[in-house]
Amino acid sequence: MGTEFKDEIEGLIDKRSQAYTDISDAIWGFAEPRFQERESSRIQQEYLSSRGFSVRADLAGEETAFIAEYGSGKPVIAFLGEFDALSSLQQEPDQTEHCPIAGKENGHGCGHHLLGTASAAAADALKTYMEEHKLAGTIRYYGCPAEENAGGKAYLVRDGFFNDCDAAITWHPSTTNKTMMADKYLSNFRVFFTFHGISSHAAGAPELGRSALDAVEIMDIGVNYMREHMIDAARVHGAITNSGGIAPNVIPSEAQILYAIRAPKVTQVQKLFERMCDIARGAALITGTTVDIKQVAAYSNVIENDTLEDIMYENMRHFVPIGYTEEELAYARRFQEVITELDKEGLKDLISILSGRDKEKKRQMEESPMLDFVLERHVSFGGGGSTDVGDVSWVVPTGKVDINCYAAGTALHSWQAVAQGKAPAAHKGMLTAAKIMACTGAELLEKPELLERIKEDWLEKLDGETYPDPLPKDVKPEIW
Repeated sequence: MGTEFKDEIEGLIDKRSQAYTDISDAIWGFAEPRFQERESSRIQQEYLSSRGFSVRADLAGEETAFIAEYGSGKPVIAFLGEFDALSSLQQEPDQTEHCPIAGKENGHGCGHHLLGTASAAAADALKTYMEEHKLAGTIRYYGCPAEENAGGKAYLVRDGFFNDCDAAITWHPSTTNKTMMADKYLSNFRVFFTFHGISSHAAGAPELGRSALDAVEIMDIGVNYMREHMIDAARVHGAITNSGGIAPNVIPSEAQILYAIRAPKVTQVQKLFERMCDIARGAALITGTTVDIKQVAAYSNVIENDTLEDIMYENMRHFVPIGYTEEELAYARRFQEVITELDKEGLKDLISILSGRDKEKKRQMEESPMLDFVLERHVSFGGGGSTDVGDVSWVVPTGKVDINCYAAGTALHSWQAVAQGKAPAAHKGMLTAAKIMACTGAELLEKPELLERIKEDWLEKLDGETYPDPLPKDVKPEIW
């Protein structure tokens, strides 16, 4: 194919870059949390519909989920998008001090306003390319809600919306340019443990009460002891979502804790979950309370596809370095000054890993506020998070890249990331990701033999295993 098609697709995306930037900035402003991304979903649906895509919405019980489709027949190429924000991360744009926006609750600290827009832009550009070159096949943009905390894609997978896809392509905003590193994404269950006791006067009649909060605290102690007896890669963290009230002289009759339970494999998470259920029942027995256990989300581990990611990697090398102006670099330096000391230490560790023994390379990275280069394949660092992209990867070969959108050292899920979300550098990263994904899709449409190799790689990685379907059948998408 040569590289001419890449220049063509780049031109298609650049031509409509302002429209994509406007959509991204609008979603940044909406900042809607999981399952409530109504305006964010609407603006993408309306845009893609105006561009000639057919749109199906309200899928798998998720009001804000939709599929925008163009073409017909095989192959079917999926672009995965997200647009949910994070709670308690409201922040004025471009401000290098914490300035919450009055009346706002949420903020795009994980860059999903960029993520979904770039994936939609990739589908949009590829549609035009298909029309101009008379290519057969189907492309879809999946508007996927609730990636944060609820694993929205798992519901779409469970209900079969990916069953006929031949490949899925996605990305994530980052501070580096790299491929997925599947081993750094952990399976994850989200589980509520709700204890029910008996209320009474804490001083006048304490013997009559049975404290639900005591049960929560005892359970958490038990979970802390369990940490000593689980694999190093596992993670368990909790948040008390209901302490039973604010009156210390009232024994609380109800209290609740929410846990995220993570491990490399779903089976490992399941075993930890079962142990935690025993701990919860023990805490209830000790305190004379009862406990309700409710799993509300599940994320599977990622099945990496080297063949697909090799293609994405070569396209990434074509479009990176991204190239930043002096003004953009100065902007990034200002934000580097306000990241936390822990983030600064983390950046030092990252630079040490990436530079190895090359002192000149290390010096250059230390002096640059944006890491504008492509990391070598399979460079390993950080990790421990989860993504519902993993669920998709079990049923369709999936490739993902991370593209730089923030000053080096910026932590995702921070107000500093929110503040940089509308900056020119963030937009450049978004458009670069769109070009990489669209070019990857074009190659898959024009070279069907690639899809055969991708499928072979996927089947080899699965090694006879099938999708673990970690969501209980009775669990429905809900706001919690």
